[in-house]
Amino acid sequence: MSFLKRLTRDAFRDGSPTKTRSPFDTASPKQLDEHLRTARYGSFLLTEAVRPSMNLEVVPSAGWRRDTYRDPESGVKIPVIMAAQTKERLFDLFVDLLDPLGDEVDVVLETSHETLEDGHTDIYREQIDLPILKSILCDFEDLLTNDGCTGIAILNPICPMELQFDEHKLLIMYGHDLEAFERILDDRLPQSDTIRFITEAEHVHSSCEEFAEQMSELRMRLSCDE
Repeated sequence: MSFLKRLTRDAFRDGSPTKTRSPFDTASPKQLDEHLRTARYGSFLLTEAVRPSMNLEVVPSAGWRRDTYRDPESGVKIPVIMAAQTKERLFDLFVDLLDPLGDEVDVVLETSHETLEDGHTDIYREQIDLPILKSILCDFEDLLTNDGCTGIAILNPICPMELQFDEHKLLIMYGHDLEAFERILDDRLPQSDTIRFITEAEHVHSSCEEFAEQMSELRMRLSCDE
């Protein structure tokens, strides 16, 4: 694995490249190696996709919170749920959270394999039956769980709802009615208004050539277009 990207605070999408000297720059090779090898924090196990800041400004933990996303162009405010789950239970929770989106959904694959800077490419597939989508995604569980350059968003095109399984391996739900998501989360995770997520501090992403190849295969399986 190669930790590729160092990002800063952003609650919903990728942050901007850090502009000031960070603890990653001043750490010794031994300190950096030990930090990047550390995946478990208490009962919470990170995936291979991401690691927190050297000074652990945010300590990874499981839980979810309600939030609000404000569209920068329209100013419209949209209710949001953000959730983090330990690696052992993460993919199963993601699959279960797909059910409130309905029987037919749209898919957006998000990849940043082509760049080391901030930003990603969106690749679309409209109208796919949810059971078929679940079957395909289960074949790519390792990619979706452990690749820090791959994310996916699933949308209900009729009743605006969206579930993101992003590059940081957070689960992010958008929509004006999120009760169905909340019921699922209540059975799996503690709700906390004060929980902080790995995106809200400096962090690094990891990927490899094998995951880039798997991403291309997933794109073909889903018949996606840029």
